[in-house]
Amino acid sequence: MMKNYKKIIGLFLAFSIAVSCNDAIEIDQPGRLGAEQAFNSVADLQLGLLGAYSNYDQTPEIQFNAIFTDELSIGSDNGGQGLGGDYAFVLNPGSTFPRVLWTNYYAALNSINRVLVAAEGIVPEAGDQAQYNDIKGQALALRAYAHFQLLSYLSPDLTDDSSLGTIILDFVPTIDQTLPRNTTGEVFGSILSDLDSAEPLLADAANATFVSTSFVRALKARIALYRKQYTQADALAAGLVSDFPLANRSQYVNLFDDSGNSEVIFKLERTVGDGYDRQGSTGSAAAGGWAGANFAFVNGTIDGSPYFEIGRSLFNLLDPNDVRYDVNVHPTSLINPNYATSPDAKGTDILVVGKYTGSEGQPLMNDLKIFRSAEMVLIRAEAAVAANNLAGAAGYIKQLRDARFNAAQPLPTYASQQIAYADILNERRIEFAFEGHRYLDLKRIGVAANQGVLRDPVDCAINGACDLAASDFRFAAPIPLVELNANPVIQQNPQY
Repeated sequence: MMKNYKKIIGLFLAFSIAVSCNDAIEIDQPGRLGAEQAFNSVADLQLGLLGAYSNYDQTPEIQFNAIFTDELSIGSDNGGQGLGGDYAFVLNPGSTFPRVLWTNYYAALNSINRVLVAAEGIVPEAGDQAQYNDIKGQALALRAYAHFQLLSYLSPDLTDDSSLGTIILDFVPTIDQTLPRNTTGEVFGSILSDLDSAEPLLADAANATFVSTSFVRALKARIALYRKQYTQADALAAGLVSDFPLANRSQYVNLFDDSGNSEVIFKLERTVGDGYDRQGSTGSAAAGGWAGANFAFVNGTIDGSPYFEIGRSLFNLLDPNDVRYDVNVHPTSLINPNYATSPDAKGTDILVVGKYTGSEGQPLMNDLKIFRSAEMVLIRAEAAVAANNLAGAAGYIKQLRDARFNAAQPLPTYASQQIAYADILNERRIEFAFEGHRYLDLKRIGVAANQGVLRDPVDCAINGACDLAASDFRFAAPIPLVELNANPVIQQNPQY
């Protein structure tokens, strides 16, 4: 159904309002079509909602997480992509990622807020009430998600409600408005208020490409995890694991070639002819096209000009008997067990990223998975460790591994919370490789696990950027120059 809707998103472009290149929140530009003219019915709101969905993209986060941390190495066809910035741990207000993160999500908030404002002026006909409610519910939940993504990267401390947060944008500002940062607690309050308002409005749809009550519960579970409110996180995650059983081995493969949706709670669908059906900016967090184009120029095989490859420190964690090996490592890869001492390691050890080989006949284009039940199992494991229930945490890790190996696996044993956190972090590294989690996972529990970015010596020989402690200030992204230059009341994060 979503594929058909995306074909009519172009009809909404007449309603769209562009974001100023000077300031992502200066959006009320003269001469533009206003909401009162653009939206006159529930059908118009539906088009507006679909247009707002098209503003949501995970490829910048996928690219940044992979290159800035230790998921990737420089590929055999790399022509300098990423070397001068993220791969060297260079992160400052002029970097691409914070600019793209800021402008993309405030553009999304702009479009969502216009739908919500317009909805207040529309009285649905009797037969349209349920659809009207669902549109409002989806819009509120999407607004919460955009605020959460911004906060996750930009707040220096997600567990401290008094720390610097982001700008709450739950209205349509005027062009001359400048806004300060809200606190982290205030932003979380706004997010949870939107989610609480959204939940009773939403239709409990089974389509993973639309926001549903399950999306709301999954986002609340992730929020509680990030805030270290573990009791709440565990309760929410438990219900979702029950509703979305883990994929078996064949289902897991189908999940990533987009022929199945087992264990997917929500995803951003990508289809031929939509706004993301293009290569995007290779080697840059400004990507915005096919997810696989973050790693290769042509296709997802060894002959597809891979300019980034799987980092050796990640590859060395993968077990060939694990289905995640099959999904992440393309079978055309060349594997040299003596890579560390080989004089021609880059020519004989080419580890091709296999997670985004393409779908619908389009190489490198795949749906972007946002919430999966595997995350919920790992949330439960982390909550158990926080409660010092190390045996319980081991049981959840075994549950996930049993599904991924399609056979019973040994029950882990943890002598301490630090060891348990480290094992969970490694499991998350394998499970969510190239899905945009690693940076935030290290930010959250890297210190507790005594683990930071750690690249294999072969992978960092090119620039010496081998490790980065999880306590480093760069695990809070900076406010970008695009906002600093336009907003005199904005406050920068410490040490930038």
